[in-house]
Amino acid sequence: MPELRKDPITGTWVIISEERKKRPKYYEIVVDKDLSIPENCPFCAGNEAMTPPETFALRPDHSQPNGPGWELRVVPNKFPALRVEGSLRKSGEGLYDKMSGIGAHEVIIETPRHQHTWFDGDPAVIRNTLLAARARILDLEQDSRFKYIMVFKNFGPTAGATLSHSHSQLIALPVVPLRVQEEIDGARAHFQLKERCIFCDIIQYENEADQRLLMENEHFTVLAPYAPRFSFELAVYPKRHNPAFESTPDNELDSLSTILSETLGKVAKLLNRPDYNFIIHNAPCQNSIGDFFHWHIEFMPVLARVAGFEWGTGFYINPISPEESVQSLKAV
Repeated sequence: MPELRKDPITGTWVIISEERKKRPKYYEIVVDKDLSIPENCPFCAGNEAMTPPETFALRPDHSQPNGPGWELRVVPNKFPALRVEGSLRKSGEGLYDKMSGIGAHEVIIETPRHQHTWFDGDPAVIRNTLLAARARILDLEQDSRFKYIMVFKNFGPTAGATLSHSHSQLIALPVVPLRVQEEIDGARAHFQLKERCIFCDIIQYENEADQRLLMENEHFTVLAPYAPRFSFELAVYPKRHNPAFESTPDNELDSLSTILSETLGKVAKLLNRPDYNFIIHNAPCQNSIGDFFHWHIEFMPVLARVAGFEWGTGFYINPISPEESVQSLKAV
């Protein structure tokens, strides 16, 4: 029997309908992926001149900026969605509102090794990415024009990646995104009613129920959300209440990189290294919401396309329950 489930944070509904996975080619696991190295990849070592000048880098041997010898580089996106130059101007056009496209758009080049991915079991590469994201957030949030900074990773063409070299992105926005605002509003309402953080409550309940808990370590919990929009969707929560990713200390980033590497190892074995989206949901800039918000990560393998019903209603149809997805991942 299909089941409707309500997201306790945003109030949105999803449909869990296991009959749907019987459809032909509900999702197709790609067996052979192109791992060849293209000529003139702008993210490979030796091609630093093909990118804008770096804003941050990890260079263990103190090599010169914008040259070889790096473990990680952060550079402005060559084709930015928003531009950092200029002042933020708001205006109206009749009943419509608009503002100048001010922001920042940066690329975190995670490794000089073109064929390396997060599926390859190297927590150090993930840790470096998290360190760079923390450093860039701390820098960019000093700019009063920016209200929110989103860190995300698109892996694979069906997830939106246009270059195969492993990288993440960071976009600073002059507004708080609607999806994040919905989480903030839901968390605030829960706190006003119960004087508790809803994310902390979810962590406690899921650990006790042990139906959707995939794994945990000293500092982090990985679980399948109660109302996931997508098959094998996962959430990663810090156990310590913390609204801001950028205040995460080094030892917790170590724990996070380890548990992410272990989680991705299971996903790789079960789903053959699928394309995926990885998103850090963080507190807004210049905002004190420590009592009720809790930063977290969304991980969503791309196994099926969003279609007309989802676009038209905002309801997502998921053919694999979170309980089943966790049991499948635990078994590998």
